[in-house]
Amino acid sequence: MTIFHFIISFVLAYLFGSIPSGYWIGKIFYNKDILKLGSGNIGTTNTFRTLGVFPGVMVLIIDLCKGILGASMANIWGNAPHWSYMVVGLGAILGHTFSMWIGFKGGKAVATSVGVLLLYSPSMFTAAVIAFLSSILLTSMVSIGSMLGFTVVTLLSAFWLHDWLLAIIALVLTIFVFYRHRGNISRILKGTESKVPFGFGYWLSKK
Repeated sequence: MTIFHFIISFVLAYLFGSIPSGYWIGKIFYNKDILKLGSGNIGTTNTFRTLGVFPGVMVLIIDLCKGILGASMANIWGNAPHWSYMVVGLGAILGHTFSMWIGFKGGKAVATSVGVLLLYSPSMFTAAVIAFLSSILLTSMVSIGSMLGFTVVTLLSAFWLHDWLLAIIALVLTIFVFYRHRGNISRILKGTESKVPFGFGYWLSKK
């Protein structure tokens, strides 16, 4: 892959990632501006909370597919080196987080990053999903699950797979995800973070 080919693939990945699915679904089907509702985030969690389960599931699927499709842009020129899926996939992650369609606002990079990870490393994708779901079942907080999932991928890619490309990118994304969740972290420390209606943490809060 030449630098020219890489730039084209990266730009295409950004364009796919930039599709603001939560925002468009809210506007077109519900006449609501999700940027002005809840946390103001266009991702899955805020869509669930402000628009409902079905649109939330649709946004989750679309955002995962944005990551998968964005990373696959590395292969449009023929067989690409494996590392290029992750690096080109960063374009989709940037697009989701800084969408050109809504003034370079966006989501917290979770679902789209997981989509890229699925294409690059199915084993790390599985580890991230297990960490995410286990955390939600224990704490009933999506924010903790998101942050823990990225942390697990960073640690396992470095100390188990010894995949330093993934480890470095995962570390940068982990820091970014923690930064984007700084409001959630504050609410967690105060005990006011929203909980999903299932799991051990939700059960304790209702006792």
